[in-house]
Order: sequence, then structure tokens, then C-alpha cells
Amino acid sequence: MPNIVLFSGSSHHDLSQRVADRLGLELGKVVTKKFSNQETSVEIGESVRGEDVYIIQSGCGEINDNLMELLIMINACKIASSSRVTAVIPCFPYARQDKKDKVGKNYSRAPISAKLVANMLSVAGADHIITMDLHASQIQGFFDIPVDNLYAEPAVLQWIKENILEWRNCIIVSPDAGGAKRVTSIADRLNVEFALIHKERKKANEVDRMVLVGDVKDRVAILVDDMADTCGTICHAADKLISAGATKVYAILTHGIFSGPAISRINNAAFEAVVVTNTIPQEEKMKHCPKIQFIDISMILAEAIRRTHNGESVSYLFSHVPL
Repeated sequence: MPNIVLFSGSSHHDLSQRVADRLGLELGKVVTKKFSNQETSVEIGESVRGEDVYIIQSGCGEINDNLMELLIMINACKIASSSRVTAVIPCFPYARQDKKDKVGKNYSRAPISAKLVANMLSVAGADHIITMDLHASQIQGFFDIPVDNLYAEPAVLQWIKENILEWRNCIIVSPDAGGAKRVTSIADRLNVEFALIHKERKKANEVDRMVLVGDVKDRVAILVDDMADTCGTICHAADKLISAGATKVYAILTHGIFSGPAISRINNAAFEAVVVTNTIPQEEKMKHCPKIQFIDISMILAEAIRRTHNGESVSYLFSHVPL
């Protein structure tokens, strides 16, 4: 693969190295540091003139610092005469702030921060965005540059078939109405039924009550969602499914944020396993929670980069063809 340079931000170096290994490339030299006033400094250690540059930086950890680092890296490569700069953002930052809240007296003054992030990436000089399982697909429309939203669904289907012996007697469950399209797609591919849980929130990260729509009695229930943060929703959902007669409960999530009390909640919940992709580093969390397992999606990102570099289709491949 000539004329291609792959850089890693500091948010998830392990994933970047896995992608580089699958592409048979070495990560480009880049030095990131902070001045005493906490300003971010980035030094690109090799020529990118005329090169097709890919920068891998996930929206996790110190999100604001990592986002700023990504913007500076994009701009540094752009003004160094690279032919194209693609930001590979496995977990898109601020993706949950994709619209104004439906309630509240300050509704008219609520920000749409995902749109702001899109503008910042474009102004920094990004020519193309590759991301995975956006919280809301309309975020693609916030950009005036190409955005490839990859799907973890093929890897999820493969994990289910390889690790859940009773998968033919399972039911795919969405923990909220917004994920109905996601679970129906997976249920159709597995030829099983689906259910959903209607939840009502009192405020952010706090669920008031849940209503199960569907029959899970004597079945293995597989909760599927795009992300889990404090895990209050999925843990309440697991209790609801067990009380409704499910024999086992699994959770499969694309982005395992696991902030605040998430780990203790998972440890105390009725899950057989909580499976996440490695769009966010999980090594430390797995040490404190044996229920957490991860699916490596570096192959999906590597193939997306290879196809983008060669001018081939990306989104169609990963939304329709299982791995």
C-alpha cells in the first residue's frame, strides 16, 4: 500500500497498533505532549507531503484533550501538504448530543454539540471521516465531507454464533425504543424473535420505570445497544428480563464507556457476560469485572482503511456482508 501513512493518537494506541499490524504498516512517528499550562503540542515526525494520511483517535478517556489532539494532528498533516487526511474515530465524541432535548424550560438554548464537533473536524482540515455505530445516523448529515459509518453487527453475529450455544432459542432485546431498528436487523439475520423495553427517564443517566414488550420466557435474552455509560439502563433491563422468565441474559454493546458506578453495577447484575468491542480500551475494566469480554474490531477498521485508500466501497460492505 504505497503513499499511505497511519498515525495513532494517544487515546487508544493498542487498537491503532492492531490496525497497523493487519495492514502490514508501521505507525507513523508522532510526539504528543503538554505544556505546563496544559496546551497540547503535536510534532509529526515524518514527511506526509502527497501522502494519504489516516489518524486513529477514539472519543474516550480524557475526551476533550483527545479531541483537541486529533484536531491539531489533522491540521498539522493538512498544512504539511498531505494529499488527503482521514480521521478514523471508532467512538465518535459528543455523539449523544445530536439534538435538542425534548423537554425543559431551556429547550431553545440547548446545544447540538455533535454538530459543533463535525464543524471543528472539517475546519481542522479533515477530508473524510471513518467511525463506527454512530449513536444517531443523522450525525452523518452534520458533515459536508464523506462519512463512513461502519457497523459492528457482522462481528456481533459471529460472536453470538460462536459463544452462545442456545443462540437458536434466543431473543434479541433492545433496552430502549430507539434501538429497535438495530435489534430487528440482528434478529432477522439470526432468524429469531426480538423484544424491546420502553423506558422513561426522570433525568439523564437515571431511569424511572421500564415496560417489556415481547415474550422472553424460557429463552436466552441478548440485550443489544450501541453504548453503555453508567450501565443503569442495561442492569435494570437485565433484572426485568430475569423477572420475566429469561433463562440467561447477555449484553452486547459497541461502545463500553463504563463510567461512574458501571463496573460495580455489572458485577452485581444478572449477566452471563457483557460483551463490548474495543473501540474504547477495556483492559483495566476487565481486571475489575470478569463478566466483560471484548470483540476485536481492528479488522473492520483495517479493511475500511484499505478500501478507502484503494477507492473501493466501504459502508456497503460492512452493513451487508458478515465476517
